[in-house]
Amino acid sequence: MLLFRLAAEQERPANDFDRMEEDLRLIAAGDSEALVALYERTYAAVYGFALSICRNVHDAEDVLQETYLRVFESAGRYRAQGKPMAWLLTIAKNLANSRLRDRSRDPALPEESIDAALSRLPSLTETDRITIRDLLGQLSAMERQTILLHVLSGLRHREIAQLLDCPLSTVLSRYSRAIEKLRKLWKETD
Repeated sequence: MLLFRLAAEQERPANDFDRMEEDLRLIAAGDSEALVALYERTYAAVYGFALSICRNVHDAEDVLQETYLRVFESAGRYRAQGKPMAWLLTIAKNLANSRLRDRSRDPALPEESIDAALSRLPSLTETDRITIRDLLGQLSAMERQTILLHVLSGLRHREIAQLLDCPLSTVLSRYSRAIEKLRKLWKETD
């Protein structure tokens, strides 16, 4: 299934986290090239996560930009613990939640937002994007958010639970339920 293929493509090797920590060290020293390298490695995950919270393309893009500005300003405060992605996503989460509080937006995730997130994945064809969007549209908002965070952002279930401030068992059951729904819906499309 397309979502499973995407999830496999998003897995990060352990040395990628080491490289991200090195980039953060260099950014703290003022190296703007390291910021570009970090951005290239992580922007899809940060954007997908921001979109799952903001539920609006424009707000998610603003959060994406603000996240990397904050990274540049505060990289010196990062303490290497093997979790640079969690640090980045915590910054994005705080910015996205702040934006939501400021704007009090409708929590519905419009179709164009899902399309925008999927368009950032060059391995998908237009037909794939349409199919995925339609399938995701049939999930509940929380199931859709969990799937998007795992597949588009490449987050592990434990990281999703921490970012959403909910128990790991809730994330796991929500993800399982969503995957089962998607499988049934996928079979119906064949």
